[in-house]
Amino acid sequence: MRFAATAIDGVTVVELDPSTDERGSFARLHCPDAFAAAGHPFVPAQTSLSRNIAAHTLRGMHYEAPPRAEVKLVRVTRGAVFDVAVDLRPDSATYLRWVGAELSADNGRALLIGAGMAHGFITLEPDTDVLYQIDRMFEPGHGRGVRWNDPAFGIVWPAPPVVISERDATYPDHGA
Repeated sequence: MRFAATAIDGVTVVELDPSTDERGSFARLHCPDAFAAAGHPFVPAQTSLSRNIAAHTLRGMHYEAPPRAEVKLVRVTRGAVFDVAVDLRPDSATYLRWVGAELSADNGRALLIGAGMAHGFITLEPDTDVLYQIDRMFEPGHGRGVRWNDPAFGIVWPAPPVVISERDATYPDHGA
């Protein structure tokens, strides 16, 4: 695995380093020791799958309220997404800034998203599956969200959403 910093401290792109031969390839997706050695200690406690039928399905922008903030590793196992993290840490030098990355089954890339970030994605292909590994067990009642097109963030999405849940469409702006 290779780890690449982004413009936001706490958000890291994780690239695969596959071994290939005549059979195909093999790559380690997560190794606690490798993550820790790269300065990103992360041990998943829960793994979840998001199945998305239509292209341009938008999910987000979600986060867990402190003290239940989560660290998550997001990877696409089928299809492709434009994945976004927004820094919601008030004391951060990058407060309210966002970063995005294309994650796909083909590129094998993942995004490690630290605590205090809102997260969301829009699918770029139909039939897209997104795998989440999360560092803590889900606890109902702590989930929050902010509007996907809040002008305070200025996220440049590659397409407008065609499918979005009522909840995600009606989240308030961050400052509201």
